[in-house]
Amino acid sequence: MSHKRIPKRKAVIAVGGVAALGAAAILLPNANASQDNSAGAATPKTLKATGASDLSSQIAGLLGDAFAGSYYDSATQQLVVNVISGDNNNVVVQAEKAGAKVREVQNSTAELTAAAQVLKTKATVPGTAWSVDPKTNKIQVLADSTVTGTKWDTVLSTVKSLGTDMATVKKTGGSFKTLVSGGDAIFAQTDQGGVRCSLGFNVTASDGTPAFLTAGHCGVAAKQWSDSQDGAPIATVDQATFPVSDFSLVKYDDPATQTTSDVNVGNGQTVQITQAEDATVGTQVFRMGSTTGLHDGTVTGLDATVNFQSETDPNGVDTVNGLIQTDVCAEAGDSGGSLFTQDGGAVGLTSGGSGDCTAGGETFFQPVTAALTATGATLGDAGAGAGAGDDTATADPSATAADPSATAADPSATDGTGDESGVVDPNATDGTGDQSGAVDPSATDGTGTGTGEDQSGNGADDGSSLTSNH
Repeated sequence: MSHKRIPKRKAVIAVGGVAALGAAAILLPNANASQDNSAGAATPKTLKATGASDLSSQIAGLLGDAFAGSYYDSATQQLVVNVISGDNNNVVVQAEKAGAKVREVQNSTAELTAAAQVLKTKATVPGTAWSVDPKTNKIQVLADSTVTGTKWDTVLSTVKSLGTDMATVKKTGGSFKTLVSGGDAIFAQTDQGGVRCSLGFNVTASDGTPAFLTAGHCGVAAKQWSDSQDGAPIATVDQATFPVSDFSLVKYDDPATQTTSDVNVGNGQTVQITQAEDATVGTQVFRMGSTTGLHDGTVTGLDATVNFQSETDPNGVDTVNGLIQTDVCAEAGDSGGSLFTQDGGAVGLTSGGSGDCTAGGETFFQPVTAALTATGATLGDAGAGAGAGDDTATADPSATAADPSATAADPSATDGTGDESGVVDPNATDGTGDQSGAVDPSATDGTGTGTGEDQSGNGADDGSSLTSNH
């Protein structure tokens, strides 16, 4: 594709080739704090993930304070709803009539929220994260490899003070860092050098102009973005939030830009994005990254808090709240990219995590619904001709995410697997190191940046070889 900005260009979310899912790092235990009220219970509905998310929202409103979270049981395709022990039987009946499987639990949403506040006050140190796990009805606390000595002692003592029935803690490999990429690779230049992120989902801004969502730490790092490493800017950041939340709204400079509401999963196939939806614990999700390609996994926690080491203050912490926790793998170069469901639901934007796509790890995502609400944008096509002439086939991402013959995550690819905030070694060809660091213009990219008719900005291949990552 030409590196020049083309009027009425067609912007697509190119998610590249396909790769096998790395091993999951979190194996959630089965909850044992509850019982199923089966006496005379209505038969739970069989639901797809999207239906489970919708039903969970409905029941949460129906039950009020008695609602203590929910999760999707993928084996039975049922929504399991937690209700507080001791609540009157009418609450259980209401949830069962709505189609959920009901169980009684000990910890209320208010109690879990209060416990999370204790962690925020006493255990906010770089390299920690926590989220509510409705399967165990507890807060799951993670500490990465950098949390040692007195920092680990602080985390451990705080968790113990909450009680074993309220929270658990475990160490995880690697270190939590913001990651960048997921859809089209996008590039910017700063005083510190070149940076690379990825486009998440195309949207329409509140003023009707075409735009896209990506990670907030990308929009904070640079104002103008290009679809090629050395190309002229094609889009400008309109809103960016990081830390606290992690999303950016970036408007295309040409208001005639035509966009499509799909995710390109490679080989001429796309997944049509039809709606934004909230995540539900237990549902299968797919992440596309320009570094590692397509990977799938499961939502393991909601309302997660992650304490990243500050990229600007060596002694500081960049805390992001309200994230989706998953066991989907990710690497440097995958931030900002799309998290979606098989049914075409836009769920999240890649924020950060630990691990890699060889050993697995935890990855956290900014909820798309929250980003849309905050920016006033709407998911979908902007231009009148959006998507016109798109003859790509609709793909089943589950058919390709675990394809062992996939090449998108070729271990010889050269885009980088390290931290995003450091400078890339100019003598290295793999881009290891910081994702928001300097781009080595002489570094090899493995498969090229692409020319010709592919308008994704990633060339005919998946773009996983592009150097410098965020």
